[in-house]
Amino acid sequence: MEYRELGNTGEKLSILGFGAMRLPVIDGDDSKINIDEAKEMIRYAIDNGVNYLDTAYPYHSGTSEKFCAQVMKDGYRNKVKIATKLPVWDVEKAEDMPRILDEQLNNLEVKTINFYLIHALSVKSWPNMVKLNYKRFLNQAKKDGKIRHIGFSFHDDLDLFKEIVDDFPWDFCQIQLNYMDEDYQAGLKGMKYAHNKGLGIIIMEPLRGGMLARTELPDDIKAIWDSSKTNRSPAEWALKYLWNKEEIGVVLSGMSSMEQTIENVRVASETKVNSLSEDECKIISQVRDIFKSRMRVNCTKCNYCMPCPKGVNIPENFWAYNHDSIFNDFDKAKFWTTCWLADNQKVTNCVECGLCETKCPQNIEIMKHLKIIKDKYFD
Repeated sequence: MEYRELGNTGEKLSILGFGAMRLPVIDGDDSKINIDEAKEMIRYAIDNGVNYLDTAYPYHSGTSEKFCAQVMKDGYRNKVKIATKLPVWDVEKAEDMPRILDEQLNNLEVKTINFYLIHALSVKSWPNMVKLNYKRFLNQAKKDGKIRHIGFSFHDDLDLFKEIVDDFPWDFCQIQLNYMDEDYQAGLKGMKYAHNKGLGIIIMEPLRGGMLARTELPDDIKAIWDSSKTNRSPAEWALKYLWNKEEIGVVLSGMSSMEQTIENVRVASETKVNSLSEDECKIISQVRDIFKSRMRVNCTKCNYCMPCPKGVNIPENFWAYNHDSIFNDFDKAKFWTTCWLADNQKVTNCVECGLCETKCPQNIEIMKHLKIIKDKYFD
């Protein structure tokens, strides 16, 4: 297993982290983790060098933390660093933060959480965290020995990411990144910005929710992968793309089968920084270009169309729409446009004033596409 120091934390972590978010379940019920199967998977990973276990308060309908406590028994606690997250959506007053942390410590059956994150910071949640003085909470929790390293996970644009990075002496951050999302959310620029500030970088969504791991591929993409002298699965290509970057410490994978676990552990044991050749990097770029050619809207997320006077988050709606057209993933696009976005950011608020189209350097017919999104994902 390859290990890297995570920023300035002094911790040497496995480049593969086990994300306890997509574990095997019973009868399709997300709250009913298949304990025996999932435990076998995670312990296999730990036995083969993985030392970072990532969970969160809401994963598996609130059962993931307690399950991870079971995994860490029988001597495994000393072999792994545990990470979990503060659910910002449940924080209404300052007192909620220490109360939830104590509940999480009890769930995990530990006295100290190695890596503690404020979960999914965005324009919706960040102002409330500032208002409720998140700094005082984190500093006190660290002083009391309840948490060791402090970080945040992030889902929003680059400017907000930089603002958050600069607001507190974070130890690490967790961002979405894969070869399709170099310019999405924090992206490569955010990764480098945080790295230069000394933060450790942890990556989520390396396979874009499994989309980049699909083995049933269009002929043109399959032909490009097959042109490589080295035979690799699509998942292996996507993971190696990330581990090739020296800034990245840990890549999280939400493994849901033993087969996936064995493959990811193997790949992580064979991969080092700058191990991809120039030709292999070109192959990944070619695949990315073909995927992007399937985009419905040529939006570069330059944000010139923003702010919308009615609050519609135009680039984020287009990202979801493009994701659907590229990967045929209607469910995620519907969730993103109808549930994830704040009410004022949804396309249903568009009044077709046309101001956005006067600012768009790509001359996109924004109103037409927003109407398509509304008709397609809103019942």
